[in-house]
Amino acid sequence: MKNKVFIYDTTLRDGTQREGISLSCNDKLRIAQKLDNLGVDYIEGGWPGSNPKDVEFFQRVGELDLKHAKVSAFGSTCRAGSQPEEDANIQALIEAETPVCTVVGKTWTLHVHDVLQTTLEENLRIIEDSMRYLKSQGREVIFDAEHFFDGYKADSEYAKKVLKAALDGGADSVVLCETNGGSLPHEVRQIVSNIRQSFPDAAIGIHTHNDGECAVANSLVAVQEGANQVQGTINGYGERCGNANLCSIIPDLELKMGYDCLPNGNLKSLFELAHFVTEIANLTPDDHLPFVGRSAFAHKGGIHVAAMRKNLLSYQHIDPELVGNQMRTVVSELSGRGNLFTKADEFDFEIENKEGFADILADIKEFEARGFSFESAEASIAMMMKRQQTDYKAPFEMIDYSATVEHRRGRGVFAEAMVKIRVEDEVVHTIAEGNGPVNALDTALRKGLVPIYPRLAEFQLADYKVRIIDGSNGTAATTRVLIDTQNGHNRWSTVGASPNIIEASWLALADSVEYGLTIA
Repeated sequence: MKNKVFIYDTTLRDGTQREGISLSCNDKLRIAQKLDNLGVDYIEGGWPGSNPKDVEFFQRVGELDLKHAKVSAFGSTCRAGSQPEEDANIQALIEAETPVCTVVGKTWTLHVHDVLQTTLEENLRIIEDSMRYLKSQGREVIFDAEHFFDGYKADSEYAKKVLKAALDGGADSVVLCETNGGSLPHEVRQIVSNIRQSFPDAAIGIHTHNDGECAVANSLVAVQEGANQVQGTINGYGERCGNANLCSIIPDLELKMGYDCLPNGNLKSLFELAHFVTEIANLTPDDHLPFVGRSAFAHKGGIHVAAMRKNLLSYQHIDPELVGNQMRTVVSELSGRGNLFTKADEFDFEIENKEGFADILADIKEFEARGFSFESAEASIAMMMKRQQTDYKAPFEMIDYSATVEHRRGRGVFAEAMVKIRVEDEVVHTIAEGNGPVNALDTALRKGLVPIYPRLAEFQLADYKVRIIDGSNGTAATTRVLIDTQNGHNRWSTVGASPNIIEASWLALADSVEYGLTIA
């Protein structure tokens, strides 16, 4: 077990303190099951003495089929001037019936005097007594030394007395908490090293926050100096600037530092777990997170992509499949032909005329100068390539379209659109109403095409985004429209841009339908 680092997940407690996150009990149970599937060692379920939702979680967590993780209930030491067996918070920990109890106590003299408003001696007593009582109830007890690093800087001898009190009380491990998130790696390294020397036989953990953007680095240097438990959250969720991000810490420890954190092979499920938690939390995924972000292994610069086509290690620090992610090539005005060659491989297109890709690249640069952006609209790129194939025949050709919006007394606002398209040698002319001009255009286009291409009826608009490119031009500004479409098993994105929002929408809509009929 020399190289084992125990992973303690506090997403369900500390992570929910992030502004904008509110998990139901069912949400927490679902995440807990996924965390166990990943193979974390501890799952902190919440604070059973704080709210009914956490009480319910501990009542129901036994329904889960947990095979690896121990569930921990979180709470504080007994109050100053009281005994643990009389303290409601301590009793709530016992009633949670978890195998592990994690207890937070004060380390910083400022907190002892100003927050607890008690003496330094009494603080040591309530820590030791709380540990001893919980151990007598047959629990594994973890002591979280709150504000440890600030406390150490203020009075290092007292900070050590706090740890000794917890260990004397029988704590199985002591966790050094960088609660305010302001310490730097060189400070954490020095302090953890000192604590390891002072307590050579103790199990030591690290719990850091990201207020100085050093939570991951501080966790890693603590492990280097002897910490064998790391606390953190999925995606770094947490109060203020967040907690240490386990989605970065775990692969760093396993792939770069030689430690064992998860059961063999489980690291590959990290990407899926990170996005699962994001979805349950009803948050927008951060595409730029290391390891698990969608852009973590996305390559845009032409020089980079050209090198990657020769050797995948040239611009990637790991194989993305190790964490369940994948490499992506982004096409934009910064691209070279290598980006397009790679995209052609991804789309499984046969490259008939490599010189034709120079024309596509020139078009991309021109379009992006006019307000298009192809980074999130890969289906539009695919159509540009498809149209370069000599045997390609478009499923339809737009001849004319129009869209009007009217307000009529007794009816209110409604929109109407006319679409004239050519399919094979036939001209199809349709009119449809909608709740807006884009909806009316979409309805009219479908009305003309569904009788010929019935599978178009399966296409659904999944998202419609509008962005103003040059807002200084006011209502004359260029508008970029991004449309996401899905047909039950595939999802694709297309883009259009124009000073006229209807034209921008039509360009994206037409690309979307054509892609769906020919490629999806």
